[in-house]
This record gives sequence, C-alpha cells and structure tokens, in this order.
Amino acid sequence: MSDLTKQPADEETAAAGEPVAEAPQPAADATQPAAVDPRLLVREQGFAGYLNDFKRRVRGGELGSLPVVIGLIVIAIVFQVKNSSFLSADSLANIGVYTSGLGIMAVGIVFVLLLGEIDLSVGSVAGVGAAVWAVLSVTHGVNDWLAVLLAVVAGVIIGTLHGFFFAKIGVPAFVVTLAGFLGWSGLQIWMMGNEGSINTPSGSVVESLTGYYFEDKAAGYGLALVAVLAYAASQLLDSKRRKTAALPSRPLSEILLRTGVVAVLSFAVAYVLNEPEGARGLPLALVLFLAVLVIADFVVRRTAYGRQIFAVGGNAEAARRAGINVNKIRISVFAISGMLAAFGGLFIASLSGGATKNLGSGNTLMNVIAAAVIGGTSLFGGRGKIWSALLGMLVIQSIQQGLNLLGMASEIQYMITGAVLLAAVVIDSVSRRTQKTAGRT
Repeated sequence: MSDLTKQPADEETAAAGEPVAEAPQPAADATQPAAVDPRLLVREQGFAGYLNDFKRRVRGGELGSLPVVIGLIVIAIVFQVKNSSFLSADSLANIGVYTSGLGIMAVGIVFVLLLGEIDLSVGSVAGVGAAVWAVLSVTHGVNDWLAVLLAVVAGVIIGTLHGFFFAKIGVPAFVVTLAGFLGWSGLQIWMMGNEGSINTPSGSVVESLTGYYFEDKAAGYGLALVAVLAYAASQLLDSKRRKTAALPSRPLSEILLRTGVVAVLSFAVAYVLNEPEGARGLPLALVLFLAVLVIADFVVRRTAYGRQIFAVGGNAEAARRAGINVNKIRISVFAISGMLAAFGGLFIASLSGGATKNLGSGNTLMNVIAAAVIGGTSLFGGRGKIWSALLGMLVIQSIQQGLNLLGMASEIQYMITGAVLLAAVVIDSVSRRTQKTAGRT
C-alpha cells in the first residue's frame, strides 16, 4: 500500500487517541559535514565567512549597491582619463551642489517607491514650492524664513491631497499624480503672473542654499570626522543589539575595516574641497542634502513607521491584517514626497537664479525617478535604501558633469542617462527573478 493510502488511516488512528508510530529517521552520515546556517558564516568564520556570505548573496541575486558603486568607479576613471579636471575641487563641488536639490526630491521618491507606487507630480510640486516662496518673500515682503517654511508646508498639503485620493478614494497613484503634474503646473504658471519669473534677491535664504560655502577648512574636516564617528557608533551599536538578541553580528575586524573605508572616502572628499588652489570649501547644499539623507535613513531603518512602510510595500493586505493602518502610511508617504519636492524646488530656484513658470519641468522628473531606481530602489516595492537617492544622483550628475567637460551635447546626456536607467531596471528585474529561484523572496 502506498504512503498516500496509509496517511488517512494514520490520521484516523491519531484522532481516536491511539499512538502512531513515527517513521524511522535515517542515521546521520558521519562522513558528511554538519549543515551550517549561511547567516552564521559572518560570525563564525570572520572575513572568510563574510566573503562566502557575500558570494552567496550575489549568487542569490542580492546585489545591493554593488552595481552602482562599480558604475561610479568606472565613470570616475573614464572621465578623469578623458579630462584631468573631472576630479578637481571645482568639479566635485559642482557635482555636490547640483546633486543636492534633485537628490532631496529623489529621497521623497524613494519613500513612494518603497510602497510600490509612483509620484509623477514632484516636478510641478517643486515649481509650486518655489513659486510660493518667491511670491510671498519677494512680491509681498513676507519674512524670508517664513516664506521658505510656507513653501515646504504647501508641498506637504499637496502630497497629503495626493495620498488621500489614492488611499481613501482608491484612485491609482499614477493617475492621481499625473493629474497633479498637470494641475500644479497650471497653478505654478498662474502664481508667477505675466512676467513668468521672479529673481532671487541677493543675500536671501534661498540664494544661500546653493551659493554659500564653508570656507573654514575645519568645517569640511569636522564634518568628515563626525560622519566617520557616527558610522562607527552605528555599526557598534547594531552589533551589540544583535549579540544581545543572539543574532549573527559583524566581527569587530570587519567593522573597523568598513569604518576605515568610510574615513578614507570622507577625508579624501574634504581634502579635495578644501586644499587645492581655487577650492571654495564645503558647500552648504551638500551639508543639507546629507542631513536629509541621515534623517530619512533613520526614520526608515530605525523606527516602527519605517518598518511599516516596508510592510505595506511588500504586501499591503498582509500589513493590514497585521494591524497596520495602511491608509495612514500611504497618505503620510505621499506627504513626505510632496514636502521634499517643495524643498528641492527651492534649491533649483537657487541654482537658476529665481523662480520661473518652467521650474521643475523638462528632465527634472526623469532625473529624480531615475536617481532612485539607478541607486538600487526597486520599482516593485518593499525593497530599497534611502542612500540610493545619493548614489543614483551621483551617477547621473557625474555623467552630466563629465559630458559637459568633454563638450558633449545635451541629447547625448539624455541617451546615456536613459541607457543607465534601463540597465538599472534590468538588473533589478533579474535580481528579483534570481531571488525567487533561490527561494529568498
């Protein structure tokens, strides 16, 4: 009699309260090594275990930021060979400043992508934010700081409105934000009036966003030191928490190596921004961008709210059954996206010399979404990191800066950026497929 035939009889016997004999287990083969949980390799074998774990992750499709980092290295080498001024102080400062505004907007897009949704309105919301500040501060003489605050609040209100229609009414986010893209563009043009532009006053807060540099060398080196110490402390605290919970943790040697790499990169950037002839110092725009990244990363990785975002993005229905207020999470995420879009719009106004009726149009939306995706955030939701906004914007701005130094036309920049974006999406799709095959979805 087959096992399938025996199974019902065994269940009936058990239901009657009679003991059921267990099938004999095969004896362990002494010649075979004991199976080891791959997650314990880092803790048990030090760097050798870490290397094996890294290979396992790559084979399983868990590439992380590896393709982006390799891409940045290749971009830097190619353009530096073509033009020796690519890694100069002035060039790096320009990359940092021009990365900041769009990068802040990309952080908001990362939040939305973690939900598995999209926000097509960020460009027009940026334009509205800049228009609100310009009209209030320049035209009506409102206090500059208050005008900046009200511009950001306007972005929060717009994002909340998008989230309401998406979460409460059930309109797809694509449609809601596409309608917002059109509607807020019209509001922006109406606010700017017949002239169509309002110049940024000299010495204003918005002008300082991208025009101010910390000339004191202590600022650049101090920020590098703070970054290194904060990173080391974060790694040590995380390792301590994992050990307390009896979970695998990184060995001290690996933490020291990682901290050393961060220190070399941080102080190298500080040196280039401060020491060479013609260096202007540390840009305020870069400091603000890094502050937004650190705060957003803390919210996403270290708070219950951040874990709920990942849960909703991974499986909204499962999150709902787990007691998470899905509608609240969705509305708040779109509010964050609107807030950061409006804040980023102020940086764009600072760079362009004022608010215009066309601010936020053109390739703004493309670059913002491309930065989040190129940096490693999945378009399918539930997977990504806040720092992908920085990595993606560095790739895009490095390509643009390098092509500008080589005198390439803008259409070439569009084609190359499009190709990089397609490559990033292909890598993401292949990675997800590989993880499904490996059973790690």
